[in-house]
Amino acid sequence: MAHHAADPNKIVTVTINDIPVSCPETTLILDAAKMAGIDIPVLCYHPDLKVRATCRICIVEVKGQKKFKTACSNEVWDGAEFITNSPAIRQARKDILELILAEHPQECLQCIRNTKCELQQLARDFGVSQPLFANKPKQIPPEDANGVIVRDMAKCVKCGRCAEMCQEVQTVGAINTAHRSVDYEITTAFDRPLQDSTCVYCGQCISVCPVGALYEQDDTEKVWQAIGDTGKHVVVQVAPAVRVALGEEFGLPPGSITIGKMIAALRRLGFDKIFDTNFAADVTILEESHELLARMNSEAVLPLITSCSPGWINFVETFYPELLPHVSSCKSPQQMFGALVKTYYPKVAGIDAANIISVSVMPCTAKKHESARPEMNSSGYRDVDIVLTTRELARMIKQAGFDFNNLVGEAFDAPLGISTGAAVIFGASGGVMEAALRTAYEVVTGIDLANVEFTAARGLTGVKEAEVDLAGKKVKVAIANGLKNARVILDKIKAGQCDYHFVEIMCCPGGCIGGGGQPWGTTTATKEARLNSIYQLDREMPIRKSHKNPAVKALYKEFLEKPLSRKAHELLHTHYVPKVNS
Repeated sequence: MAHHAADPNKIVTVTINDIPVSCPETTLILDAAKMAGIDIPVLCYHPDLKVRATCRICIVEVKGQKKFKTACSNEVWDGAEFITNSPAIRQARKDILELILAEHPQECLQCIRNTKCELQQLARDFGVSQPLFANKPKQIPPEDANGVIVRDMAKCVKCGRCAEMCQEVQTVGAINTAHRSVDYEITTAFDRPLQDSTCVYCGQCISVCPVGALYEQDDTEKVWQAIGDTGKHVVVQVAPAVRVALGEEFGLPPGSITIGKMIAALRRLGFDKIFDTNFAADVTILEESHELLARMNSEAVLPLITSCSPGWINFVETFYPELLPHVSSCKSPQQMFGALVKTYYPKVAGIDAANIISVSVMPCTAKKHESARPEMNSSGYRDVDIVLTTRELARMIKQAGFDFNNLVGEAFDAPLGISTGAAVIFGASGGVMEAALRTAYEVVTGIDLANVEFTAARGLTGVKEAEVDLAGKKVKVAIANGLKNARVILDKIKAGQCDYHFVEIMCCPGGCIGGGGQPWGTTTATKEARLNSIYQLDREMPIRKSHKNPAVKALYKEFLEKPLSRKAHELLHTHYVPKVNS
């Protein structure tokens, strides 16, 4: 094989199992095989992460060479002949699988990833039913004291995906690889529990784990008990990103919009009222856009940085505490909703707030941590009592036993179920920014904004910048999704090198559509499909500006008075504090 740098513009011809394939010289053997309609099995490989080639499941034979090659880390070359399913390759892969399974707990029925586990799928595909080696799993108890993420390291297959995500994509560094050879493991610094690490609870490690070694704390039983308590009035709010992902848990294609079915399912589960986090997102926009304008019209510190993403809040408290004065005092929509559901809603509905259980369904694991923060009780109660991920809601629907895909669509309850297109785009990176600009523009100019789509804010690009004209005043904005990208903007602010007015940061790559609580198997392609659906929902909404929401207008008229009022500050705003890791 030639040892020159591969040229992406050079087309080469190779054969894979005697099938000719023409592709750029930089193509991985894995991807060339896909072009030939051949799937090479993988375990450590993930399309959105840097290649580590640790598991060796993807080995292939090369004609004329003695050694097998890993298909995930080697590029093709002109004239190469690859064989992916020879008896020797099949046996080698089976042997590798047997070695992994030898120290993997054989408790599939009790595992949260049962039927959705990549190792289980491989074992099934390769017909591994009579183990070659005695099963001796490591005896490591699960770690779950943080209340958000469970680490069951006895099930870890050492693929390194979670470490790659935590170190390289999110730059949080809470988990990494340690030791060598037989002692090699994935762990935290000094083997400390997660709550004593720099973990921000984003759950991106969970989203890439191929097995049941990482998952969210399951709070479904708490919800079942609340629903079963006849003395409790159980309300649920659902985040925008859930409605474009939940269908994947029931075999629908990524990006399927299932709002009506989702609401019908929640009613059948026994919730008393089904509300929309988007109502609170509209409220967030009124508070945040007025906060931006107040800062721009005074000597207050700029840029203003959004505060809707709890993983990002944990990150800034841990890594950039000196920038906390830039962070908006607005609570996230989840927490604003929680405060209103225990104060405003009881007045409207004539219900005692003490009997209300506030549940939220989120695409996010960090929301569990956020709801438990000590300061999130401005209503006199916990603002949000229980947080479920998209995956947990799917589990409840499956336990209840009804056919999700054949449910007839239903509608959210009023008044906290009424929302706008500006709210739904919160689910995508750039959405909060775009929604705020729609309102800020009209508040400043008094002119009806005809074209509401700020397309510069859209897409999965890591860092986006734009300039918007607000009645002759140029407003510079920046958007980051994923914490590595956030660092780029934060370092500029810290160095005094930027003149932004407003910055949106979403912790997860792609924003909430790619949250740590979304269905397993999420990739960039999945996020693209969900993203398109989010913007489709916005286009189809009769009202697309938060300040035009009639239910929000009524809220301010009857209860809050105006944005940034004393009552609004008491219920809807908070403060953040530097996090000290011992």
